[in-house]
Amino acid sequence: MPRRKAPTKDESALLPPFAALPDSAIHIPRTEAEFEQARHAMLDARVLGFDTESKPLFQAGAKDTGPHLVQFASTTQAWLLQMRHPRALALTREILEASHIVKAGFGLDNDRHQLQGRLQVVMQNVLDLDRVFKRHGFGSSTGVRAAVALVLGQSLRKSKKVTTSNWSVERLGDSQRRYAANDAHAPAMVYAHLPQWEALQPPLPVQRPPRRRQPAPAARQDVGPALDP
Repeated sequence: MPRRKAPTKDESALLPPFAALPDSAIHIPRTEAEFEQARHAMLDARVLGFDTESKPLFQAGAKDTGPHLVQFASTTQAWLLQMRHPRALALTREILEASHIVKAGFGLDNDRHQLQGRLQVVMQNVLDLDRVFKRHGFGSSTGVRAAVALVLGQSLRKSKKVTTSNWSVERLGDSQRRYAANDAHAPAMVYAHLPQWEALQPPLPVQRPPRRRQPAPAARQDVGPALDP
């Protein structure tokens, strides 16, 4: 069981809002020149926040064709790659296979499974930050909201309406762009501030192994006096 409790949604909401990127720092490449500019910027990065979005499935048995959007972000910029573009597929594969770039995110098991299936990509240097917080005594799925509260002291608010919106559309709305950028930018910011946060964490108490119960002594059987032959 976890030994430390992450902030609840209500507790996080009391903090100052997450310092999101301005719209001018959120890029959705469409032309060849824009893709090349995004490629050079991302390949120059040492760390990128990472997440994906997929069109929600509302019918049982419907085929999942996601992810429809892959997001990468540094501490100053975000790139939203729409998987409808062949150039976006190739760039996503290149970034995920780049061993010199840490790709940091939360709850990445499903993202990894979807991308490996769709892109046949061998992902390198991907860090699920949930595992970092688990080492510090939190549960196995701390999540980006609680991590932002813990490390940055800020409140990351996520709209359920935007979460379940159609991520396969050709033109993303303003709320979708900002939501998707936050989902990659927030892990990048958490990763950047992790060393300072980790240095302040108290050591976890040593968990002693449970004492083994000693077997109960065998019941004594009273034996009557020996009979003379």
